[in-house]
Amino acid sequence: MPAPTARSSVLSRRVAVAGLCALPLAARAQTQSPQTFLQSIYEPYLKAGFKGQPYWQADRFFASALAHAIDADMREAKRRVEVPKLDGDPFLDAQEWDIENLAISVKADGPTATGAVSFDNFGKHTQVALDLVQTPAGWRIADIKGPSGSLSALYKQP
Repeated sequence: MPAPTARSSVLSRRVAVAGLCALPLAARAQTQSPQTFLQSIYEPYLKAGFKGQPYWQADRFFASALAHAIDADMREAKRRVEVPKLDGDPFLDAQEWDIENLAISVKADGPTATGAVSFDNFGKHTQVALDLVQTPAGWRIADIKGPSGSLSALYKQP
């Protein structure tokens, strides 16, 4: 077996350093609390001009089954040149918003949690409940239940 060259040794060290640098990101995703996860979703809505979370990047927010259903529906709607089933912001259960008086509470139970989010949207009080699951990528939403119904039920309808 040939002796390692200086170049391969430097490359090996760089790969090792890059791997070590990635660890804090992975660890942070694992250790983020469900409360922090929901705050990261909802608090930006308090800022004037916020255009909404990119919920179409479903893997960032939703558990795999729900993310897959959202992605499949969006692809199919685009192919048919139709509006997808999810026609509004799922986090607010609304198409437009002016959010005030945001309150978030979470009850965690091991790898699952339940979030309760309330806010005033254009002065109308709204409450949503979120079922959360812990995944290798961090906390994700398994369902959102708002005034217009359940997000997971939306995708079980024919």
